[in-house]
Amino acid sequence: MVPRRNPEPLRFLPDESRSLPPPKLTDPRLLYVGFLGYCAGLVDNFIHRRPIRSAGLHRHLLYITAFYFVGYYLVKRGDYTYAVRDREMFGYMKLHPEDFSEKATWEAEAGELLEPRRRRFQ
Repeated sequence: MVPRRNPEPLRFLPDESRSLPPPKLTDPRLLYVGFLGYCAGLVDNFIHRRPIRSAGLHRHLLYITAFYFVGYYLVKRGDYTYAVRDREMFGYMKLHPEDFSEKATWEAEAGELLEPRRRRFQ
């Protein structure tokens, strides 16, 4: 993939990413990152030789919240990069419609591949 023209250095989320809808708070990716935060709390307790699940509920909540917060911005960044890639891809498709004709559909190609078998079974 060709890198974007005029990339903005040292910007995690450019201003044009504000036009995208925010990720849902129940997004499975965010819930997974929150669970990783819980597991990080368990590992921290294990490393410091504390009771694994019962020591420091506040620490578990802190890890879950921190990981969830960071995961939210990582998901938002990923959605932005996918949106930029899709915009460039659809722009290319609009400029070169001859490369993406309507008659070259998947069903037609699959039908041509299966045609010898259809003749054999008839």
